Amino acid sequence: MEIQRLNIAVFGSFYRGYYVLDELLHGPLKDHFNVVGVASDDVSESFVSGQVRVWQYPHLPEEELLVERRSNELGLPFYKGRVKSDFFYNMYEQQWVPDICISATFGQRIDSRLFNFPRLGFFNIHPCIEDGWPSKYAGPNPFQALMDDGHNHTKAALHRVDDGFDTGELVAMSSRVAIPPSATVVDMHKISSPTFARFAVSELARLTGVAP
Repeated sequence: MEIQRLNIAVFGSFYRGYYVLDELLHGPLKDHFNVVGVASDDVSESFVSGQVRVWQYPHLPEEELLVERRSNELGLPFYKGRVKSDFFYNMYEQQWVPDICISATFGQRIDSRLFNFPRLGFFNIHPCIEDGWPSKYAGPNPFQALMDDGHNHTKAALHRVDDGFDTGELVAMSSRVAIPPSATVVDMHKISSPTFARFAVSELARLTGVAP
């Protein structure tokens, strides 16, 4: 029986982007996905809003390039410029042609031309808790907001991307990931990313019917 493979584009950076890419390429569902393109953050550019996101915290220069270096090692089509541009629209629609997209720590707003193009949808992974949807913790820095409010755990929402900011239809919620008392925002990206990646890829496979 021929295995159904979906063309998927990854919009991601830092540890969440890295682990989502790794899960798609090497996880148990790797035979069901074909990564057709990767877009990532260029932290030197103002359009990624680094001053209000994870990039504002102390981190290693190498961590800014995790997704880029992995993509290049594997020969995957890679891009880190503006996504709302004629150049990227053409590449996305004519060369990548994704069936589905996943966003995992990506610093640019996705417009309707981008999120309406994949026939199976465009999805985002967003840290939050089980506080209803849309979550109080929508926004660019959810881990800090969760810790400021004294929460000792987080979950990830997998939701559709729409014109709002972390407001699209909720598809699934991950299992609980503990927030250690001394954890920083960067720590939480490292701690949660493997769990969130496995969750998101398995839910995309279930949602699209390519795997149970």
